[in-house]
Formats: sequence, C-alpha cells, structure tokens
Amino acid sequence: MTEVAPPLLEVRDMHKSFPGVRALEGVRLSVRRGEVHALLGENGAGKSTLLKILAGAQPTDAGEIWFDGQALAAADRPLDRQRAGLITIYQEFNLLPDMSVAENMYLGREPLRRGLIDWPRMFADADAILADLGMTIDPRCEVRLLSVAQQQMVEIARAMTQNAKLIVMDEPTAALSAREVDTLHRLIAGLKARGISIIYVTHRLEEVKACCDRFTVLRDGRFVADGNVADVEIGDIIRLMVGRNVEFLRLPRRPAGDIVLRVRDVVRRRHPTDIHAVTLNNLSLDLHAGEILGLAGLVGAGRTEFARILFGADKADGGILYLDGWTGRFRSPGQAIGAGLALVPEDRKQQGCFLDQSIRHNMSLPSLSRIAKWGLFVDERAEHALVDHYARALRIKMPNAEVAIGTLSGGNQQKVLLARCMALRPRVLIVDEPTRGIDVGAKGEVHQLLADLAGEGVAVVVISSELPEVMAVSDRIAVFREGSLTGIVEAVEADEAQLMHLMAVETAPLAATA
Repeated sequence: MTEVAPPLLEVRDMHKSFPGVRALEGVRLSVRRGEVHALLGENGAGKSTLLKILAGAQPTDAGEIWFDGQALAAADRPLDRQRAGLITIYQEFNLLPDMSVAENMYLGREPLRRGLIDWPRMFADADAILADLGMTIDPRCEVRLLSVAQQQMVEIARAMTQNAKLIVMDEPTAALSAREVDTLHRLIAGLKARGISIIYVTHRLEEVKACCDRFTVLRDGRFVADGNVADVEIGDIIRLMVGRNVEFLRLPRRPAGDIVLRVRDVVRRRHPTDIHAVTLNNLSLDLHAGEILGLAGLVGAGRTEFARILFGADKADGGILYLDGWTGRFRSPGQAIGAGLALVPEDRKQQGCFLDQSIRHNMSLPSLSRIAKWGLFVDERAEHALVDHYARALRIKMPNAEVAIGTLSGGNQQKVLLARCMALRPRVLIVDEPTRGIDVGAKGEVHQLLADLAGEGVAVVVISSELPEVMAVSDRIAVFREGSLTGIVEAVEADEAQLMHLMAVETAPLAATA
C-alpha cells in the first residue's frame, strides 16, 4: 500500500471571534504538497479571516497551524510566515507603483555588494526569475506602467524570490480578462509542477473545475466539506456553500406601481489611475413605486458602485437615468437628493454617521433647508419635532437627541440614518447592507421599516451580501456578476442555489430589463 505523504499545511480546530461575531469555529484545512486547493464559501463564510491568520496578520483565539512538518508560533508576524515559505498574494496588490519590477521583487532583501545595493545583479536575478516563469516583463519597468495581469505576475515572481512553498492567491482573477485568466492558470500549472502548493480563493466556480485539484468549503465560519474537485459538479459545490438555515422570514409581496426610475446602459470603465475599480457593463433596469428591488452579488460584483453612480457619488462613463420626468446623470449627491433619491451607504461609520455629533444633527442635517426660517436660520422647534417623530416611529433607543450618535448600538445608528433619509421624503431609497453588524432583533425591525416605506409608495433598492435577507425583503432580485446583470428574478420564485449560480457561474449578461 502506498504511504500517503503528510500535508504541507494543516489547520486544526481554528477559532476566532470579534466583538459580537464568531468568525471561525473549529475550522480545519489540509493542503497537500504540489496541489492547487480551492478555498470556497459565500461572503462572510470566514475565508478572509482564515487567510489573515495564515499570513500572520491576525492572531487566532485557539487552534494550531502546522506547516512543512512544524507547528507555527501563534505570535508569528507576516515576515516570519514569509520566511517559512508561506506567501499571501492579496486581491489588493502590495506593490509600490513608482518603483521598478525588480525593486518590488527584492524589496527589503536586495542583493548587496560592499554594503551597497548590487543593481546589476538584482536586475539580472529578477530577469532570470521572470523568464523562468515565462513572463516577458522588463525588470526595470515601473510597476505603475504594468497592466493588472502583469502586476499579478510580479507578485508571483516576488513570491519565488522568497522560496515560496505555499502561495495563497486571494481572488487572483477578479480584475483579469479571459485571456489573462488563461495565462495565470498556465503559470499556476507551472508552479504546481515545481512542487509549490497553491490556495486558490475564488467566487468563479468554473475556475475551480479548470485549475484546482481539491477543495474546502466554509460556511458561517465553520468547516463544511472537502474533497477532490473531480468528484463533484459545480451544483454540488453551490449546495455546500448555501445549505444553511435561513434566519429571515419572507415579508408579504407588494403590488408594483408605476415605473419611477429607468436606468439605461450605465457604463463605468476601469481607468489607469484606479486599476482595482469595478467595471460596469451597460446596466439597465426599471424600478417601480412601492416595490423593493434586491441587488445580489458577490464582493466586487458592482452593486455598490452602481448605487453610488445612481446617487451621483461616483461618475459614470455612459448611460442615462429617467426619474419622474428628469433625464440625465446626477453630478453630485446634492442633485440626487433634490430630485428625490436618497442613499444609506454601506459603511455607516465611515460614510454615514458623524460619530462625534449629536443624534439630532445626524438626523436633521439634509433636511435643514426645509425646516429653516426665512431660508437662513434653523427652526429648532421644527428640528426637534422632526427628530422626536422619527425616534418614536422607528423606536430608536437613545437617552436623548443630544448624545453623540457614536454612543448608540449599530442597529440604532442604522435607524438614525434611515430616519435621515425618510425625512427627505424620497421617491427612491437605496439602502446598502441595511443590517450589517446589527443583531437579529434589530434586523427584523429594519426589514419591517423598509416594507413600510414600500407600502407608502417609495421605491426601495436593497443591497445585501446575505442571500436569505435579499430573498426575505425583496419583490424582485437583480443579480450582478463582474459588473454585469446576469438575471432579474421574482423573489417568491428564487432560491439560494439559483441565485448563487447566477452570481458565481459564467453566464451571458442580461441584455434587456425585466
């Protein structure tokens, strides 16, 4: 009987918690020598936390990591893990754009001669490694002049200068074209032939079948399954990823009213100054009064970018909006608010709340022009009445309206932001990740608030990374994948497997609205 070689990497019973969140609970992972191992899971499954722990960027609460026959110290820094041969290439590259390819490859480890950098040797060594990997990149070229795919290859070449035994690739093809993906996969096959192992994190499930040997699925911070890629179909993987308990109750469906907002052919190109920006491809849809339209998609699919363009916070390269007789593209959030559109942003602490300011100021700020005396002075009586009305209507728990909003719980902060938008009396309300970081009880209250708004005739757009939430609150669901619409489905007919297939499997972009 053939003896099975011990794994190169073994993660045993890994636990990690953050305040109010259990990110990892008893996770295990085993990666063999010279294999490409897919690490899979939905948004929030625990993949990013596990990768940070493997890289030494975050400590673990409990558990062991064995690498190349030795237990890694919990106090290891990223540099210690790199010296051991465990290299992580993040989705956001860690390259210095104004330095050369060779300088990035050897940064902090430059070859020296008589105490000075040996430039000829460094360029020659970099050129040899690049050529050995089949890359036609000039080691003297500044990184900022390279394409995204070439920068990815420089990251891999840098890993080779560190004697990598295991390379972790976090969403390596998120910003690559089909031809560039093929080039990367050939490069990965070459690394595998050298005996180098790869952890391949991706949401593109067709790539798992194309280049991976084995897989591990995480769900809600727990290990679900592992196995050989050849033994499963994509549908099996999807079922493993989404087969969790649904904690959201479906809200009653609402009859749709007239079309309030038409969006036609919205385009955003990737500009040279922002290589990680999400490209948007001719997005078109209609939004009806009194309906909740859910936007589903994986990280980087373009949902938030689309919402910010609608709100005038970001610029589009093409497309047009029709909102209650108004035609064009909003050039600023102020213009959008004036036309009847409001946005509750994804990150309430960074983009929504003035944390050191009072609840009253946070809630009333955009409405001051409506409650001003003679257009010059704030009518404090009207302002207090506005705050009191929404504090009661939304059941916001607070000592009084003068305390800083930063002292409130996440759920009550979210309610204040919703109240701010409701006070504007918008025709269209966009809510990005409405229940992120708040408890289950508050989630139910927020869902009911959105349903009540729709019942009053407001057109509501809900962006959420939680498929059960999208299915629970929406009337229709628009599915995004890599900047394109891949389907618009009736929520009552949708299930998680169907949505995940549209989110993660190559399909033709939707050509027409639904």
